[in-house]
Amino acid sequence: MDTKEYERLVTLYLDCIYRIALNGCKNNMDAEDVVQNTFMKLLEKEKCFEDDEQAKFWLIRVAMNECKSLWRTSWKRKVTSMEDLSAEPAFVMPERSELYYAVRELPVKYRQVVHLYYFEDYSVREIAGIMKLSETAVQNRLLRARQKLKEKMKEA
Repeated sequence: MDTKEYERLVTLYLDCIYRIALNGCKNNMDAEDVVQNTFMKLLEKEKCFEDDEQAKFWLIRVAMNECKSLWRTSWKRKVTSMEDLSAEPAFVMPERSELYYAVRELPVKYRQVVHLYYFEDYSVREIAGIMKLSETAVQNRLLRARQKLKEKMKEA
């Protein structure tokens, strides 16, 4: 991959990959590491993509795998970052903060699907392709995530 193509893909997809990494990691520092690792793998990739959509799918998949790898390390399982303890996002509307925290409390497999569907505007078919799941599995995860969110929001 040549330098111009690499820079174009980074410019085009940096925000999207960062949002996915932040969703998977729950803090800025780890998300930045995931983004860096993702784009390093893109730089090392020898084969070029057919089109931009294929590149985007590949980058999202790599970012999700990097998030999983990060959570597998024993260091990450035993350590809590200072950012997790102190930094809280500010919300203008209180109901949005409740929804935000409810989504953050979902298990990773539900949180990822919700993020891709509602925030990245992917269809069920596209999410199935990205996550290498069946469309039925994606629909089930969305359904269960909605049910869990509904329960949480009723409690609040």
